[in-house]
Amino acid sequence: MTIPPPPALPPEPPVRDMTVGELRALVERRDVYRAKAVFELAARARDDDAAAETLAELSRLPVLRNDRLHGFVSLAWAAISGLLAAETPRARQTAYAAFADLPPGDQDLFLTYLRADTIEAAHPRL
Repeated sequence: MTIPPPPALPPEPPVRDMTVGELRALVERRDVYRAKAVFELAARARDDDAAAETLAELSRLPVLRNDRLHGFVSLAWAAISGLLAAETPRARQTAYAAFADLPPGDQDLFLTYLRADTIEAAHPRL
């Protein structure tokens, strides 16, 4: 018995050319490239308040909280890490609020992942 090959992936979207709204829609519709959209928003968060706000809002969605990249690391963690890495007062404030909305067990694991005692002490780099 042979296993058939997996279906071909759709063409990769040009995330760098997409608007914040288009990136948000990519995530919300659970597109196979949603992680690319999250990382693009994270890259923009330092210079674009709309990207930071969108990233914070998306981090609260079950699709990101339950979408594990590997082990315990979720796309919500990636979103919050991107906000922290932006190092702007507004991005960090939204990261703290998004972190507070994580379940307590996830908060503890996330801080361990970040190697920080508190979310305020975390300064990840992209």
